[in-house]
Amino acid sequence: MTKKLKAFNFEKSLAELETLVETMENGEISLEDSLKHFERGISLTRACQQALEEADQKVKILMEKDNKAALEDFEQGSG
Repeated sequence: MTKKLKAFNFEKSLAELETLVETMENGEISLEDSLKHFERGISLTRACQQALEEADQKVKILMEKDNKAALEDFEQGSG
């Protein structure tokens, strides 16, 4: 039997994660709901990290095919 994989929507997952954090920071939910939100947040964070790693790998593969482009590590600015 073949399982259909649900397409991952990075932007939607990130928005859901932001909503979960805001709700938890508000402090008006029960401990039980906070734990459920935290568990969901961890799951979303891992999925987003995996999607970013996969995108990074795809970029590296594409850049390697174009020998003219040199790869450099990304350094986030302090602004």
